[in-house]
Amino acid sequence: MSERILVINPNASHSCTEGIGAALAPLPLPPGLALEVTHLPDGPPAIASWEDWHSVALPLCRLVEREQAAVYVIACVSDPGLEAVRAATARPVLGMFRCAVAAALTRAERFGVIGFVEASRARQRRALQVMGLEARLAGWEPLNLPMEVLTDPVAPRARIAAAARALAAGGAEAIVLGCTGMARHVAAAEDAAGLPVIEPCRAAGAMAVLAALSAASGHAGAGAPAMR
Repeated sequence: MSERILVINPNASHSCTEGIGAALAPLPLPPGLALEVTHLPDGPPAIASWEDWHSVALPLCRLVEREQAAVYVIACVSDPGLEAVRAATARPVLGMFRCAVAAALTRAERFGVIGFVEASRARQRRALQVMGLEARLAGWEPLNLPMEVLTDPVAPRARIAAAARALAAGGAEAIVLGCTGMARHVAAAEDAAGLPVIEPCRAAGAMAVLAALSAASGHAGAGAPAMR
């Protein structure tokens, strides 16, 4: 049976969507499982404000209702619409922030986050509170850069490196990149901090593969054909 993981960028940025696809491209997939990356053409340029965050919940639900997939990934590191989309489908729905934090905790007791903009701080702290993990946050450093600058292959590197060094100095033992727009800048953060850096696209992609395989195994156990 052929299945797919559908990764949805809830903003309208083509450069951000391309960066997500590039980050996920090396992910090994088992036979019969495909990975597709899409975006919301009518979404905001970036998920910067609470208004942006709330505005994409319903469009994400409608897209998931139209597009069948084994697993859905919301490709924004503020996890917008996560609860709403989970109510719209019986299939697994993953948020990139929660996946990245889970991955960070396999590497360290305390982690830091490089945030997109200052407004992202409250959303990501709320997610950590829901997860019961706020006490594990060693620091949070915003970049406050436009998405067009963040996705440039060179322009944001000095700012990302400075944020990574600040988090390391503050006691972080691993760093989460808090926006998919940073997907091309893992090496810059790692070189600056000398710490493991968690890229959320890869973290969520790996967990989505596991979720798809688990779902396929469960279906097979119930008499449905296994994924091949």
